[in-house]
Amino acid sequence: MQGISAVAWKDRFVIIRDSFHEVLSYNAISKCETGAQASVTQFSVPWQVDRQVQYGATARGLIAIGRGIYRIFGPIIARFPGAILISAIIGVCFVVWIHALAFAYVDVRILEPAAADHVALPVAALTSPSTWGLTPSVIDTYIVRSDGWAKGAAGILKYLLWPVQFGILRDFIALGAIFGLFNIIPIYTIWWERKVAGRIQSRLGPMRVGGWHGWSQSLADGIKLMLKEDLIPKDADSILFRLAPYLAIIPAALGFVALPFGDRYVFRDLDVALVFILGVLGIEVVGVILAGWASNNKWSVYGAMREACQMVSYEIPMGMALMVPVVTAGTLSLRKIGDLQSDGWFSWFAFNSPFAFAAFVVYFIASLASCKRAPFDLPEAESELVAGFHTEYSGLRWSFFFFAEYAAMFIVGGLASILFLGAWNSPLPSSWGNAIATALGDHQVIARGINGVLFSGPIWFLVKCVFFLYVQIWLRWTLPRIRIDQVLYSCVQVMLPLTMVWLAW
Repeated sequence: MQGISAVAWKDRFVIIRDSFHEVLSYNAISKCETGAQASVTQFSVPWQVDRQVQYGATARGLIAIGRGIYRIFGPIIARFPGAILISAIIGVCFVVWIHALAFAYVDVRILEPAAADHVALPVAALTSPSTWGLTPSVIDTYIVRSDGWAKGAAGILKYLLWPVQFGILRDFIALGAIFGLFNIIPIYTIWWERKVAGRIQSRLGPMRVGGWHGWSQSLADGIKLMLKEDLIPKDADSILFRLAPYLAIIPAALGFVALPFGDRYVFRDLDVALVFILGVLGIEVVGVILAGWASNNKWSVYGAMREACQMVSYEIPMGMALMVPVVTAGTLSLRKIGDLQSDGWFSWFAFNSPFAFAAFVVYFIASLASCKRAPFDLPEAESELVAGFHTEYSGLRWSFFFFAEYAAMFIVGGLASILFLGAWNSPLPSSWGNAIATALGDHQVIARGINGVLFSGPIWFLVKCVFFLYVQIWLRWTLPRIRIDQVLYSCVQVMLPLTMVWLAW
């Protein structure tokens, strides 16, 4: 060190400085006009930068419209977020109720009387919509004959109710509602999990994006994920790598097809609805295994094998625990099982038998393992496997796995509500609702509204599902992750023998 002169040190410094500037030229933004230090740093690189895309007139117009909408409604949403949220929830419930009321009115007041009267339908012609089903004039006749509140508006209702008689239109409306719910549940649950985790860890969680408690943080993350580059590892199996996320998210979406939200609020009332839902949820493990294997990454393969071992193992005690309410009800139809628990909280299966309550506890624990939730989140285990089976995924494909997970959390919570905790029925006996309907006489619309809010309706089902979502989130940020040997021990040597004893009893 002493033999190096100051000139040599200066030459070395110049070489290092010049080399650094050849690789990276640093240009810092000094300060903003307000005097605050800028947090953005600009870098220029020696390689050729891609040409910037120049937006056309249409794109610039859309951007201007978006900025205008934000400037108008942004301050309003930031000032009244709570009122807007509550109003939106009430508005959605009202729209769903109006559709259900219109479907029931067409069935009871128009289609059934027309079938009883043996009304001859015209020969349907593809190019003549007036020959499809009952004509508006026939519908007007039955609306006037019903002599109810709709009689005064028969001139308009006959055209509005004409397309409602077709089952395909009802299916499209119901599928739209299911698709919207399937997207809202993960978006809301992700934001809620961040807030609950922050509360448990003495933090605030999201607070900035959207204003009130960062309510639009999930929306911002979704936009970011859609715009991120979709990377595929060089040595990965590109076909299976692309296919795996869809094999995970599609089964979770199909579970909503047979899940009843109320006595009449179900897309397809299947006699084997429970078997169908358990079957489609079991397909998700195939997507996880493909994701791990196709990534050509040892951490991904480890996570996929853990998921396969865990999910296949816990499906056995979970299915046997669900057999307890099935045997009690004598049917696999979820709607019929829910109707059997309509006489108050004491008729709920979980509180009607100690064996059913024990089966409910086992089912809920097994459902945590099935959904890869803590303390059974070994397939992802970020402290051991980087990110588990989805380590190599990015962008929108990465988000599909989490959409599937949160949707499955809602479904298993819905099954717990239907099979053990009264389904869509409130703790109050349904006989009280029937007495109120009898007292109201001809005001059946008001009677149905009161019954749906206080005694039986989708609102009660959603409240119970949200409660189970909260419990799953709460457990994740409370309990530590257990080892793989403990996972298998609790399944094979604890829960499986218990469910076998309870089922045989």
